[in-house]
Amino acid sequence: MNIFKTPEGYLFSNKALFILFLPLLLEYALEFFVGLADSIMVASLGEAAISGVSLVDFLMQLLIFSFSALATGGAVIAGQYLGDKKVKHAQNAANQLIRFSAISSLIFMVIVLFARHFFISILFGHIEADVWNNADIYLLIVALSIPFIAIYSAGAAIFRTTNNAFYPMQIMLVCDIVNVIGNAFCIYYLGWGVEGVAIPTVLSRALSVILILYFLSDEDYTLHIKKSLRYKFEWPLLRNVLNVGVPYGIENGLFQFGRVLVLSLVSTFGTMAIAANSVGYTIGIFSILPGFAINLGLTAIISRCVGANDYDQARYYNKKCIFLVFITHIIINIIIFALLPFILDIYNLSDQTASMAAEMIIWHGIFGIIIWPFAFTLPATFRGAGDSKSVMYISLIVMFTCRIALSYVIADWLGVGVFGTWIAMFIDWYVRAGIYIYRYFSNKWTEYRAV
Repeated sequence: MNIFKTPEGYLFSNKALFILFLPLLLEYALEFFVGLADSIMVASLGEAAISGVSLVDFLMQLLIFSFSALATGGAVIAGQYLGDKKVKHAQNAANQLIRFSAISSLIFMVIVLFARHFFISILFGHIEADVWNNADIYLLIVALSIPFIAIYSAGAAIFRTTNNAFYPMQIMLVCDIVNVIGNAFCIYYLGWGVEGVAIPTVLSRALSVILILYFLSDEDYTLHIKKSLRYKFEWPLLRNVLNVGVPYGIENGLFQFGRVLVLSLVSTFGTMAIAANSVGYTIGIFSILPGFAINLGLTAIISRCVGANDYDQARYYNKKCIFLVFITHIIINIIIFALLPFILDIYNLSDQTASMAAEMIIWHGIFGIIIWPFAFTLPATFRGAGDSKSVMYISLIVMFTCRIALSYVIADWLGVGVFGTWIAMFIDWYVRAGIYIYRYFSNKWTEYRAV
């Protein structure tokens, strides 16, 4: 079948895919550009500041990805109901998702605020005093934004389910501008430390929730939410949402937790290694940005196909999206490699730190083209079909045996140093890609329709 020309009668034309993916790409690009701008501004405060902020950001990513996963679960259920022409059920799933995300995220916020010293001590061990102080201040402030992250993620996922990614993109554009301007004002004009990055971040995330809820409450929107605060959970429906979202959330949460454990190993190599790892990760994530964006859209697409009980369409869009990830990763990594000397100069790193970061970025880009699409786009298809638990089991087994265990073996025991943790990550990608390819052709993922 020709993947370039969409067959007549299929759910998503090339134009519809473009309308879905372009805003997602722009939204992710904006998010990571803001992360890049933040890290550059923090770098002006010294390597201790960028190290402290990067440590906390790894912890916050654990929560961010967990709530994003929960949102994906709700979107999958809503999408399958829409594919099955059950609009009222889809609306109910959207309302359940928003309210559950709000309540659960408030609980997590309180836990993080009161136990932040414990988290820093347990996760990062013995770090230098100035790095600790910066991490403590930053975590105290950004933890307040946890409910905003959860609610926005749920709202954005709901819009993507109806092939409307423009509202989340526009909201993110406004909030990112507020964030960057606020950071620059607080750091360069007011002369603040890491709080100059944290406070604008919280305010911009609060704004994103106000805007997303405003658009979601429009009764003309297919999956609009009810404005009343009095709302009962429908446990059978919520159970379906959680059956997809919780395994993905556990997978993402423990995956990020695994990264934090690896980071605790990195922290033993000194401030220079932490700084290089932070810069390498920031740029490295940008090199696979299109894949993250396309995967979000693919999950929504597959959920609609499976809801319509059309697995031929699901296979078609899976192949098409994997091809798109390959092409976009080639393009973005060529750009990054060409601009790398300039990017590293902006960070004002020492020569040795810059050299370490460059090595990480280049190899990450290469493997991001070769193997990442199979390791991370294929499971997006499985989740859209409702096969979330199997992906969770595979991901966690591979992460603990390859990503974490091999990091300690290669980086510490074999004496490779901080780059050994990156080698372990690339091995992780290859192993999970092989398992997912086998599962795809076995067709077991077609047996897990959620509704």
